[in-house]
Amino acid sequence: MKMNERVTGKTILVTGANRGIGLEMSRQLSLANNSVIAVCRSASKDLAELDVEVIENVDVGTGEGVATLARQVGDRKIDWLVNNAGVLATDSLDGLDFEAIEYQFRVNTMGPLRVSAALLGNLQQGSKIFVITSAMGSITDNTSGGYYGYRISKAGVNMAFKSLSVDLQGRGIGVFMLHPGWVATDMSNFKGPVSPEASVNGLVARMVELEPEMTGTFRHARGHDLNW
Repeated sequence: MKMNERVTGKTILVTGANRGIGLEMSRQLSLANNSVIAVCRSASKDLAELDVEVIENVDVGTGEGVATLARQVGDRKIDWLVNNAGVLATDSLDGLDFEAIEYQFRVNTMGPLRVSAALLGNLQQGSKIFVITSAMGSITDNTSGGYYGYRISKAGVNMAFKSLSVDLQGRGIGVFMLHPGWVATDMSNFKGPVSPEASVNGLVARMVELEPEMTGTFRHARGHDLNW
């Protein structure tokens, strides 16, 4: 049995669904008979071919984009909210681009928080919020430097969602941070050693096993906890 067959019959919203991890997650979850709301700025041909509901024109880095999303979702209940949309710009101390750093912060940190705050009314006891973050946001694990904007944005979203996990614990809503591995997608120029299919299999397995009382967990797709 594939891991994605362990979850079925849920309403699941996935951001950044037009390619990479978000596209593969939408595909696997829809094949497992879940109702998937696939959110993106512009739908790809591959996404349009899936049996999912597509909501376009959503830039999670802007208040207007997230307001568009909230209007389209309406008052529907969401079982899983998967904050996957993200961007990466490489940089180093010799070539810092502060505008690019700020952009990554808007999309990778504020974006998931905007989406989660806007859709809180669609969640209920037993719902789960996930953010696809990165081990590059781990302060303990940073032994190679560089990637200032990306590291800052992922460390920031980890902290934001740790706080969210505390604030929502009384409502029975779990909040979890997941690292997908180094995946062969556009973001990595397809250099990652992990396929989107394998990564999503692991991510969905974690999503299934993480219960609301385990809220605040920072975990690798392979199953082990990660250092902050």
